[in-house]
Amino acid sequence: MFADPQTVTISGAANTLARTGISTSVGTFSKDDGLVGLAVGQSLGRRNRRSIRLNHRKIAADPFDSSVNAEYSMSAYLVVDTPKVGYTVAEAKAVVDALVAYLAASTGAKVTQLLGGEL
Repeated sequence: MFADPQTVTISGAANTLARTGISTSVGTFSKDDGLVGLAVGQSLGRRNRRSIRLNHRKIAADPFDSSVNAEYSMSAYLVVDTPKVGYTVAEAKAVVDALVAYLAASTGAKVTQLLGGEL
């Protein structure tokens, strides 16, 4: 079980996320203002899918009418899909570590390319 609270740093600002929910398949954590949330989940079946998702909301000026504020939201998540047997936790972790390192290399250049729509 993930500890309560969790901390996520966005643009240098640490966000403390308290546990706000738990079930057999999902644990959720949220910032006190509700603008940042984390969900950790699993779906066990023919294949095992485990995920972690960071949700973010903000209030900003409407680009079509700067006198009006609008709410915007986004999320980023990682899903690990493994067969029931055939991979140990250590082997699956090595694959996830490789992806995370690839995305973080060169100060996140690959993430920038991804978000820029490059294929």
